[in-house]
Amino acid sequence: MKITGIITTLNEANNIVECVRSLQRVCDEVVVTDSGSKDNTVELARAAGAKVFVHEYIGDGPQKNLALPNATNNWVLSLDADERLSDELVEAIQQLDFEHTPYDGFALRRRNFIGTRWVKCCRWYPDYLVRLFRKDRLRFAELKQHAFVPTDNTCRLKADIIHYRYKNYDQLFSKPERNYSTRGAKILFLKGKKANALSPCWHGFWAFFVNYFIRGGIIGGMDGYVLSKAIAHNSFLKYAKLLEYQRDPSVREAEDWDRVW
Repeated sequence: MKITGIITTLNEANNIVECVRSLQRVCDEVVVTDSGSKDNTVELARAAGAKVFVHEYIGDGPQKNLALPNATNNWVLSLDADERLSDELVEAIQQLDFEHTPYDGFALRRRNFIGTRWVKCCRWYPDYLVRLFRKDRLRFAELKQHAFVPTDNTCRLKADIIHYRYKNYDQLFSKPERNYSTRGAKILFLKGKKANALSPCWHGFWAFFVNYFIRGGIIGGMDGYVLSKAIAHNSFLKYAKLLEYQRDPSVREAEDWDRVW
């Protein structure tokens, strides 16, 4: 059975070629949906053999779903540009009987890295996600952030996607601060959620407590501690920004609410 690999990109020149080549180990077709890269992501993807379509970014789930009509195969395998297929996953996919499987999709484990360090605490492993699925029966949820494919009638494969999530601690803190906390605050504000003066500290404290003491950050050494701090920092900022939107009309007016994502 043939498979189409799908990737969404924005300024991924450093990652796109290796990602395309990784998918080509099991896919006869790779479709890239780019959201207006300013670097040479598009040119590199095409040179590597991918079909490239450009569309303005409309949110995580909707953007990923744009690739489905452009995929000529019914089975699709979705990766982010900073993800790769492990050798074990390639072998597992090659052994699947797509013609006779009773499942509509397969959940794959994601092996998350900071630098060259595989981090397993704070629910970073096993991080099961449905990434291999039939496009006529499943698709990404229409969520603007952290979209996922529903797990209805799916099976877990004991094989890993390799995810080079953050290059270092600096990126671990700066990337969420630059993107996720602002997006999260806007999502909450548009939903009518309210924050008070205690909300940022409470949510920051609770995020650290849960990830460090309950989700195993405490046994993850320095990486576990720093990751728990980063998650707490992001949660604190999200509610601090929500509170700022409520309190300060000048901040609200300065935001482009038509381009939350």
